[in-house]
Amino acid sequence: MCLAVPAKVLAIKPDGLHAEVESQGVKATVNLSLVEGCEPGSYVLVHAGHAIAILDEVEAGIRLKLWKELADLGGMGEI
Repeated sequence: MCLAVPAKVLAIKPDGLHAEVESQGVKATVNLSLVEGCEPGSYVLVHAGHAIAILDEVEAGIRLKLWKELADLGGMGEI
């Protein structure tokens, strides 16, 4: 099973191909080569170190809430 995690873009790296993102307190660097128009403050769906889609804020909020509910139930552990 593959899972993708919603994350907020904090900064675009100078190369324009990578970004620092944050999801539930965890920061990571992700590759942006699969998405266009990503900016700081955007939300992206991250899978295997790559942003695979840009999410609007409402959709990101819904997905983040679901991740939190799963973690609270013990089904996902720490993200």
